[in-house]
Amino acid sequence: MTTILLHTAKAITPAAEISDAGILIRDGVIEAVGARADVSLPAGAIEIKATDQIAVPGFIDVHIHGAGGRDVMEGSNEALSTVARTVAKRGTTSMVATTVTAAPDDIVRSVEGIANFITNQHQSEDPRAEVLGIHYEGPFISTVRRGVHPKEWVTLPNRQLLDRMVTAAAGNARILTIAPELLGAMPCIDAARSAGIVVAMGHTDATYEQARAAIAHGAHHAVHVYNAMRPFSHRDSGVIGAVLTSPEVSAELIADGVHVEEAAMRVLLQAKGVNCVILVSDGISATGMPDGQYSLGKFDVNVVDGVARNAEGNLAGSTLTLDRALRNIVRMGWSLGDTVRMLTANPAKLLGLEFKKGALRTGADADIVLLNEALEITNVWARGVPLN
Repeated sequence: MTTILLHTAKAITPAAEISDAGILIRDGVIEAVGARADVSLPAGAIEIKATDQIAVPGFIDVHIHGAGGRDVMEGSNEALSTVARTVAKRGTTSMVATTVTAAPDDIVRSVEGIANFITNQHQSEDPRAEVLGIHYEGPFISTVRRGVHPKEWVTLPNRQLLDRMVTAAAGNARILTIAPELLGAMPCIDAARSAGIVVAMGHTDATYEQARAAIAHGAHHAVHVYNAMRPFSHRDSGVIGAVLTSPEVSAELIADGVHVEEAAMRVLLQAKGVNCVILVSDGISATGMPDGQYSLGKFDVNVVDGVARNAEGNLAGSTLTLDRALRNIVRMGWSLGDTVRMLTANPAKLLGLEFKKGALRTGADADIVLLNEALEITNVWARGVPLN
C-alpha cells in the first residue's frame, strides 16, 4: 500500500485542532499527525494537498439498520457490502450492524450472516465502512414502547435466547438494547455485561427507579433518547430523567429534526455535555435512496420527503446520514470540534476502540473524512483507501 502524506488546512483530531496539518498514512494506519512543517515526507511517499479542506476522523455509527436499498437483517455479503459502501460515501467509516425484533430463528440467521461478513470483510480492499459488530435492538423490549418493532416477536428477557443470539455472533456482539423494567431483565443485563457487551436502555417504559437499578447493574448507554421511551414529566421523570442525570450513561441522539425537535435536542446536549452524547443515524434501507417503499426487517416502510413511517404512520427509523447530523448540530451553535467528538471519539470509547478508531492519532486506523467550508464531504479514506 502506498505511503501518503495528506496536507490539509486543518485537522480536528478531535482532542485538538491542528492548523496547516499533515497526516502520514502507511499501510492503512496513521503513522504521524501534526503541523505539516513537523511531519517529514518519507522517500517514495505521495503528498496529497487539500489545503482548503478540514480533516476529521471517520464517523462511527453504532445504530444503523441499512442503506442503499438493503437491510442488515438480510445477513448476506451483498446486502452488507451495499450498506457499508453507501454510508461510507457520507463519512461513516465504521458501523455496528443493528438488528430488529423478529422471530428468534430469523435473528440468529441474520446474526450468523453478519458475523460471517465481519470475519471476511478485509479480504476485499473495496473502500467501505468497517462493520465493527452487532447491536441487538430487540426482542427484549417493552410492548408499550416498541415503536414499529413487530409485537408478535417482542418477548421477555431470557438467558437462553440471549445466549443463543450471542453465540451466533461468534464474538461480534457489541450492544444489547433492553427494557430494564421487564421481568428477567436484570439477569440478562448481568450476563451481557459479563460477556463484555454494552447494555443500552431503549424501547422502555421504565420508571426512574427501574432505570437507576439497571444502571447499577452496568447499563451505561441509552438508545435514541426520547424516542420509544416513557415520557418525561416533573413528577414522573422516568428513564429520561435517569439518563439526563447519570453522567456514566451515554445517550444516542437522532439529529434529523424529525425524531427530536430542536429544544429537546438542546436539553439533552446541555444536560449530558458533548462527552456523553453519541449521534446516530438509526438509518434504514431507504438511506441514500429516493422516496418509496422499503423494508425494515420483514415489514414494509413508506418514505415520503425522506421520512420513514410504517403503515400506521409511526416513525420507522430514518434516512439520516451522519454528515447531515453534523451540519444540523453545528447549525444549532455547537462547535465543529465538539460535534465531531459526538460522531467519532464518543462512540469509539463506548465500544472500547478509542485507540484504534474515532481519532486522528498515531497508530489509529486511517479513517479520515475531508470537509469543505460548508461542512460537505469532499473525500473519505477508509483504512487508508480513498473512496474517490
